Amino acid sequence: MGASLSSLTDNESTRGKPSLGDIPENCVECVFMYLNPPEICNLARLNRAFRRAASSDAVWDSKLRVNAHQLLDVLPQRKKYEGFSKKDIFALLSRPVAFDDGNKEVWLDRISGRICMSISTKAMLITSGEDRRHWNWFPTDESRFHVVAYCQQVWWFEVGGSVKFPFPPDVYTLTFRVHLGKFYKRLGRRVCNFEHTHGWDLGPVRYELSTSDGQHIVSESSIHDSDQGGNWIEYKVGEFIVSRSDPATEVRFSMKQIDCTHSKGGLCVDSVSIVPSDLKGRRRKRVLKYH
Repeated sequence: MGASLSSLTDNESTRGKPSLGDIPENCVECVFMYLNPPEICNLARLNRAFRRAASSDAVWDSKLRVNAHQLLDVLPQRKKYEGFSKKDIFALLSRPVAFDDGNKEVWLDRISGRICMSISTKAMLITSGEDRRHWNWFPTDESRFHVVAYCQQVWWFEVGGSVKFPFPPDVYTLTFRVHLGKFYKRLGRRVCNFEHTHGWDLGPVRYELSTSDGQHIVSESSIHDSDQGGNWIEYKVGEFIVSRSDPATEVRFSMKQIDCTHSKGGLCVDSVSIVPSDLKGRRRKRVLKYH
């Protein structure tokens, strides 16, 4: 395929044959409107006309499905980016943008240009979270925030938080990312310790999600012993719909197990993710492959 493409580049026009370079730039832009960003960047390498079309604000404006200025507002030194082209803005926002003291991140999916968000446990309220007999924190490179909360033993388990953000219209899925047992590295190998893991099979965990426009979802799911495979688990809380980005949508969420007839412990809580629902499966495959 590479040979056939190269035979249609600018050099062919010197021999009187049609080439890709003969296609008007505005026609190339129209084609690029139907391609995703990785495809556009690959085609930009073919010739000068494609390269110019691939830098067009009109092309990248169609990929920025969100109000880019709303995302730029969360960046430090926002004025530094005011002269950026739409292509540069997309490239900037396709990398995680930290806000709220670095405890939340938002970014654009590189293929669809849609909003994704992750919220660290550091930005949440944890019942008895300051009591080291019950909870502590440990650093790890398995979290995008480089630290996770570890529940050693509690009777009343409750973790919750909220975020207010101008989410673009879409259907979003909210999940909690947790891990049974405490993990660490020994002699270069990943080891999981389940010494304090107990109580989760005696009752379900209750998940709750509500939004400022009146949506409310409650679900329950048990954390089973079969989940002790030493892997991160994503528990789906539910889906919510955003019909407009103005005013900003406030999302409140929690997970709790407050049956005080038994204690429970040995659970790591990393973060909450908010991702367009039809992107969730693709994102999960990338995360599992990474780890």
